[in-house]
Amino acid sequence: MKLRIFTEPQQGASYEQILAVAQRAENLGFDAFFRSDHFLKMGSVDGNPGPSDAWTTLAGIARETSTIRLGTLVNSATFRHPVITAVSVANVDAMSHGRVELGLGAGWFEAEHVAYGVEFLPLAKRFEILSEQLAVISGLWNTPVGETFNFSGSHYTLIDSPALPKPLQSRVPIIIGGRGVKKTPALAARYAAEFNMPFVSIEDFIAQCARVREACGAIGRDALSLKYSSAQTVICGANDAEVARRAQAIGRAVEELKVNGLCGTPTQLVERIGDWARSGAETMYLQILDLDDLDHLDLIAAEVMPHL
Repeated sequence: MKLRIFTEPQQGASYEQILAVAQRAENLGFDAFFRSDHFLKMGSVDGNPGPSDAWTTLAGIARETSTIRLGTLVNSATFRHPVITAVSVANVDAMSHGRVELGLGAGWFEAEHVAYGVEFLPLAKRFEILSEQLAVISGLWNTPVGETFNFSGSHYTLIDSPALPKPLQSRVPIIIGGRGVKKTPALAARYAAEFNMPFVSIEDFIAQCARVREACGAIGRDALSLKYSSAQTVICGANDAEVARRAQAIGRAVEELKVNGLCGTPTQLVERIGDWARSGAETMYLQILDLDDLDHLDLIAAEVMPHL
């Protein structure tokens, strides 16, 4: 089981705070550092100092780390033209010496689109855009150097694109996730290196992964060529009092988090993550909401990670 740190900077985080978490995660041996792609806070927090761009911050972090993998969970297809995304990710892949991964989704948070003047189309249209963006990004990266890439869709048209720059990795892993029962599994089967189900129960995770495997079979893809992962809010404490203190710091109740996340002492987290492993999850994204509590990462690395 791989453990990755997943942050939500739109809730209020400076670049220095984000970088500190990434560097501590690297030093502690976590597999990756991921961040969300949002431009508006959620809930009652004030959101200061305001949003930060995912790939701009990851570019900086790429130059200030050396081993940890970096990525998004997930970019919203509504925020960027796919060519811009392909170029940005390829640039950061080079800057990181081949350590990036791209999570891409259809977008869902209508309020942030309204707040920043970004068109928020109906879900069916957003899935059309996501599908075409996956085709464009994959097509640009997979076109041999010296050849051109063409694409004609309902939303994007590319004519004789030089398809440059290329990522340093021969294939940047693409992560696709979500709860849609038909379109999401089909897109994952066609384009993804990893399928992620965030913030769901183990039962829902098992059911959706089965749909993804079925979609793989429908197009002749080996379902084992996909990795399967989940993201869960995590609160870990050396004792019950520390668990309660950390839960209170993020405005959540311990009992609620034990149902809807990973919450408890190291022994309890090891047991719960073991349940996820037995359900087929190969990677867990640990959503860390208090970015100033670096001791939290230390505890997980020392008392949870060695037992997985």
